[in-house]
Amino acid sequence: MKIEAILSPAELPALAKRDLRETACVVFDVLRATSTFVTALHNGAQAIIPVSEISEAVAIRKSQPDVLLGGERDGIKICGSQTGGIDFDFGNSPREYMPDKVRDKIIVSTTTNGTRALRAGAGAQTVLAASFLNLTATAQFLRRLQPAQILLVCAGTRENTSLEDVLAAGALAELLLVDAGVKANSDSTKIALGVYWNAKSNLAEAVGRSENAQRLLAIPELRDDVAFCLRPDAFNLVAVLGSDGAVHVSI
Repeated sequence: MKIEAILSPAELPALAKRDLRETACVVFDVLRATSTFVTALHNGAQAIIPVSEISEAVAIRKSQPDVLLGGERDGIKICGSQTGGIDFDFGNSPREYMPDKVRDKIIVSTTTNGTRALRAGAGAQTVLAASFLNLTATAQFLRRLQPAQILLVCAGTRENTSLEDVLAAGALAELLLVDAGVKANSDSTKIALGVYWNAKSNLAEAVGRSENAQRLLAIPELRDDVAFCLRPDAFNLVAVLGSDGAVHVSI
């Protein structure tokens, strides 16, 4: 297996031109979309449907009234003034997606970067939603799958690189590189590894200096999301984007 990394969301449009049929795309939006998806699935959600635009989410809700809506713009839950009158059920805080609210539910989610990154890899052999919360489970899945190529996709912030996503990509690369035959064949992967190795002794401090963490830490009701999303291997599950366009727990 060869490991490559996309560190900036500015690189996502180019994925449409690549042959990804032998590639497993692993998408990281640590603060917070992929962490939220993994949490919701752990807490019993049936599936998460990632969409790029608010209008797509609203259209699905109108055709399927039982679905729940989740997501954010600029970190804040989407409200009726942005949708034409429909308030979203959740924002993008994983702590909102508790079992009593999400069990057996289908959730349609739109976020600034994370859902776009998941959709960008739609032509891949496999697309996974990953985070620190399910890092080891994701690595074990990839070892079983044995794709020719692994592409670590950092969702970023707007059009910028996000430190926390690069750190998670580096952490997953480290887990995979202990296996014989796995190669970090791109400079971008080596950058992610180097950033992670420099920060791994105090990950919370490193992430706390990131743009996304600073923004969340400044909002009292969201500040606890940062520590929540950095819990290593809190959930033993793999989140896979299926052919139906929804993220499910891999069986």
